[in-house]
Amino acid sequence: MSEERARRILEEAGLAPESLAHCRPLSGGTYNTVEEILLTDGSRYVLKIPPPPTAPGMSHERELLSSEVEFYRAAATVDVPAPRVVTARLDAAEGGHLLMTACPGDPWDTFPDSEQTALRRELGRQTARLHRVTGPGFGYPSGALGPLSADWRTAFTGMYDAVLDDARRYDAWLPRLVDEVARTAKSAYDALDEVTVPCLVHFDLWQGNILVERPEGGAPRIGGLIDGERMFWGDPLADFVSLALLGDIKKDHDFLTGYQEEGGRAEFTHSDRLRLALYRSYLYLIMLIETVPRATEDEHVAWVRERVAPELTAALDELGQ
Repeated sequence: MSEERARRILEEAGLAPESLAHCRPLSGGTYNTVEEILLTDGSRYVLKIPPPPTAPGMSHERELLSSEVEFYRAAATVDVPAPRVVTARLDAAEGGHLLMTACPGDPWDTFPDSEQTALRRELGRQTARLHRVTGPGFGYPSGALGPLSADWRTAFTGMYDAVLDDARRYDAWLPRLVDEVARTAKSAYDALDEVTVPCLVHFDLWQGNILVERPEGGAPRIGGLIDGERMFWGDPLADFVSLALLGDIKKDHDFLTGYQEEGGRAEFTHSDRLRLALYRSYLYLIMLIETVPRATEDEHVAWVRERVAPELTAALDELGQ
């Protein structure tokens, strides 16, 4: 069934369906089904298939493929390495899919610490280039939470409210009561008014979504930023959360050096720190809540509660000071 679907999509993309050499599932996808497609001429592609529209999920996860397409097309305009969209059908109810080129490289954590300084600096430059891309409004381009907003405060508070509504709907475990989280976050919303330009935000730039390649005889370099399905138009500072997942981006001097070399702003004023705490709490809420609709295994649920919950509490404490 998988190969039959792959041949059909290849034909739709203008590629010879009989050129399919193999089709195999890829690990790491937590929402969409992801497969690698290899053609007889050695070409490699990645195919993403969304779950059925009736599948349980978070409110912002509807029409994720449209956001991913938006990210890859935007990244190409600033020469950031990322997959190239070959063909896409974005309506999940009508056999939605995304076929893209495969980026070269291996997972970040397969490279030794001695080579990470230069890589983090390069990643900083790549991220700053992404943040030069601006959008037509604030929010998720998928329209999952409604149309784009004219201001960031309206967009982000709507995003935050949707996540808290998901927590209530799924009766998700959180280290604090949902209403208490809402009150704490609201106390810092004035800081959102400082953001006036909707910039491209990947929002999932942890090491698992960064491929690193080593050209023959050369130093390693970033081969591709992948899995752009969580992107939104908003505050560039929001990307710093996943870039330092469960950590503190202010301590990542190599990344920040590269980011500023390419014109990125990273001053961490009082307002910046408040917004960063808001975005940290937003991501960590998602990580805790999504374990329910995904029916996550007990071992991972335990890990999330042990590692992520304290980070959520710390972010909320920072907001409440």
